[in-house]
Amino acid sequence: MTITALLFASYADLLQRERVDLTLPVGSTVRDALAQLRALPGGSQLPPSPLVAVNLEYSRADAVLTMGDELAVIPPVAGG
Repeated sequence: MTITALLFASYADLLQRERVDLTLPVGSTVRDALAQLRALPGGSQLPPSPLVAVNLEYSRADAVLTMGDELAVIPPVAGG
């Protein structure tokens, strides 16, 4: 199955792109997708447990993904 990972701010800088199409086996989890992102150049610098959303809803690492899902990997935000 194919999902789209969206990367923002510092995470997009690390992987030098804002979106990545990932091919994963059926039944894969958010954790599996993050592992595949970490295997890409620059991905090893992603934090162990980044904030993620699947299809615009915050999600846990053990959530099962389905074909066409959109996984957003959200960096920490500071404001003033």
